[in-house]
Amino acid sequence: MRTRTKRAGLGIVAAVVVALAMPPTAAASPIEHVNLGDSFSAGNGVLPLAPGIPSRCLQSEQNFAHIVAREQGYGLTDVSCGGAATDDFYAPQFEGTRAQFDALSPSADVVTLMIGGNDNSLFSGAIAACVSALVTHAGAFDPCEQQNGSSFDDKIVDSTLPSVRQALRDIHTRAPGARVIVIGYPWLIPATSTCAPQVPVALGDVPYLRNLQTTLNEAIRQAAADTDTTFVDMSVVSEGHDACQPVGVRWVEPLLFADQFVPLHPNALGESAIAAEVTKALAA
Repeated sequence: MRTRTKRAGLGIVAAVVVALAMPPTAAASPIEHVNLGDSFSAGNGVLPLAPGIPSRCLQSEQNFAHIVAREQGYGLTDVSCGGAATDDFYAPQFEGTRAQFDALSPSADVVTLMIGGNDNSLFSGAIAACVSALVTHAGAFDPCEQQNGSSFDDKIVDSTLPSVRQALRDIHTRAPGARVIVIGYPWLIPATSTCAPQVPVALGDVPYLRNLQTTLNEAIRQAAADTDTTFVDMSVVSEGHDACQPVGVRWVEPLLFADQFVPLHPNALGESAIAAEVTKALAA
């Protein structure tokens, strides 16, 4: 009995020694998620602001990328910043920032972005032009379209599309193993009917601005198709949730009487809706 007990004890000791000698099992590294882009990507206007980010970027802790990363357990690097255009992927947007592409590396697993709305000051320029047209041509049906014609659409086709296409190609080059997802913009205004006073533009300029956004989203879709990038289309799911809808229904805040400090941008509901569509794309 003593011999058996002694042998059993030696066996236990040997097992412990072997176990201690084995290297510890490495903990699985979280999926690396990098988020790039503009104010829609950053969640401008949605509080609270993300800590450690330049204040001028107004990046939200509740933007779609933060929501996705939390829900999926990803390790997130978010360098999205309000006002960013495709040029800001390659060079610092302002003092205190770095080129957004500096966040990319071959180890990135997922890259998300929204971009294009600020190229050629598209959104801000078009909205400003149409509001001004209403003020200076009160009673006119479509003064903004009459004054500007296809100029905004032409800039999208001639400049924004190739810029976004090249940016997507460069993302794939810098993060060759990553799933790259570019998201289209949710509707800002309805297809028809007045949007005043929330977005004060002439009745005929509502479809004019809506068609402009269609052109932009189609350009982003085309750039995605040309670069084997996943495109998340927000146009169907955001129908009926534009800035002219009531609180609790709208996903985008209006230009006037907004419930957040950055108007005409997605609210918390909008960022959550974008996150849901990105999650679906990741699972596909």
